[in-house]
Amino acid sequence: MSIGYACLNIGTPGTNQRSVTMKFATPEKLTEVTAHNLAALDRMIDYNIENNIKLFRISSDLIPFGSSPVNSLDWRSIHAHEFSQLATKIKASGMRISMHPGQYTVLNSPSEDVVERAIEDLIYHDKVLTALEADRTNKIILHVGGVYGDKEVAMARFAHNFERLPQSVKNRLIIENDERSYTIEEVLTLAHKLRIPAVFDNLHHAINLPKTTKTEAEWISEVAKTWQPEDGKQKIHYSQQDPTKQPGAHTQTIKLETFLAFFHQLPDPTISIMLEVKDKNLSAVKCINALRDEPHIKHLEKEWGKYKYAIL
Repeated sequence: MSIGYACLNIGTPGTNQRSVTMKFATPEKLTEVTAHNLAALDRMIDYNIENNIKLFRISSDLIPFGSSPVNSLDWRSIHAHEFSQLATKIKASGMRISMHPGQYTVLNSPSEDVVERAIEDLIYHDKVLTALEADRTNKIILHVGGVYGDKEVAMARFAHNFERLPQSVKNRLIIENDERSYTIEEVLTLAHKLRIPAVFDNLHHAINLPKTTKTEAEWISEVAKTWQPEDGKQKIHYSQQDPTKQPGAHTQTIKLETFLAFFHQLPDPTISIMLEVKDKNLSAVKCINALRDEPHIKHLEKEWGKYKYAIL
């Protein structure tokens, strides 16, 4: 079992990521910000190793304008030493990394311009993972995209544009159900067609139920069939609904009783679980501690120390 968190670290100094606006995106500034972000990532990796966190999603903003012509630098060569050091550390720890392009990376858009940018963005994400010497068990997660008035046509367009991707990107790509357009059942249909893994997101599923009625555990078992040995351990996304906000909004922290009830009904207790929650690593540590075979007060004291630092 691996439990992880996404992109940002709470309560650890020196882990903030920086960005740059297009107006100031000079080669010097892009190099400076990239160096800063790689140093911040290095500190997050150290934190993860120290806290036995084996699953981590790297921010898409690691390289400013990474998939845009605005950044024409050979950033892999410029920062080769930093990438090499990170790669060595990540591989030695057994950590599994991933990336998740944002909402504007839409592979099934009817606009060719949008699709071309999506392909470039997916290539950029693959370049980052390749620079970190990550094998194909380290994935790029993507939503199917929009419906555009005809879901079957939109899914066929996704499949068509998937074939335009470089093989290295195809090897990494996995698709996830969402809260509006594509249920886990529909994502599974596409995943089987493309022979790529699917990702079950429990909160998206609760909001956007498929026509076929199955329990969460049954859907997770169905999704497991899309994962091959070369893809690594099946990975799912877990979050909880903030009751004060619109459907799909994540809670500030993970409520343990709810999480443990979900975990204990999983068909495979060794599954990889990416937490999507606002307090990031703090909830990851909390959930890891709750599932330890031999809980010890020192782990709880360390966990409380991180919360105390974050509050201060």
